[in-house]
Amino acid sequence: MIVNKHLVHELGLHRFFGSLEARIMDLFWTSAQLTIKEVHVNLDAKTPISFNAVMTVMNRLWEKGHLEKTSQGQGRTKLTHFCAAQTKDEFITEQTKVVTHGLVKEFGDLIVTHLVDSLEEVDPRLILRLQEKLDQIKKREE
Repeated sequence: MIVNKHLVHELGLHRFFGSLEARIMDLFWTSAQLTIKEVHVNLDAKTPISFNAVMTVMNRLWEKGHLEKTSQGQGRTKLTHFCAAQTKDEFITEQTKVVTHGLVKEFGDLIVTHLVDSLEEVDPRLILRLQEKLDQIKKREE
């Protein structure tokens, strides 16, 4: 399981990643394998960025378990390809479970109250989805 720090006030992937990390992960979630040079060329075409910055962030993403790498050859002919360790959907599913579990464990009743209030504000149809889920749980317990 990959656990990230969560930046509560940010939006989207920026809740889990810094700006450059998010841009790099987006590339990997739409590509099979990439080298550091390929990532650099892609990012640099949109906004100038140093090769070393890309290399450092990619290696950190690998150390954190978000990227996997495979190498071929040796010395000057060595070529390392990186790929995402999870799909974007798998990552988001895992991270939302971690966040939700942590909030419920720490704040229990308060989270339930705020969750229902938020569902009503954001999309009342989600309350129906919550009710369906609760009904499924009740049936399993019977």
